[in-house]
Amino acid sequence: MQLYTWYKIEQITLSLLVAHKLTEVHVAGKRIGLLKKEDIIYAFTAACPHAGASLCEGWLDAQGRIVCPEHKYRFDPTNGRNTSGEGYKLFTYPVEIRDGDIFVGLNH
Repeated sequence: MQLYTWYKIEQITLSLLVAHKLTEVHVAGKRIGLLKKEDIIYAFTAACPHAGASLCEGWLDAQGRIVCPEHKYRFDPTNGRNTSGEGYKLFTYPVEIRDGDIFVGLNH
């Protein structure tokens, strides 16, 4: 069982998070991307694991995968799996919603 330290996202609340829009926030010194799809919030490392480009400057493809703006690598936000075949993995974080606020669990 993993233990997390839970951090409240101060920059945005659940009601202000726009569906299907990649949003970058900063939590405990980390750049984290958020994505709201079908009333589920996904959190992931905001930098592409390949070359460090900002994934929140990318877009979602027709299958709902995150597309890196630099080299067009694609990542599944549900598990971080690289779906375009390059072998990279996007680190994902657990998310909890508490009274309309978004919390992200980080390992330390």
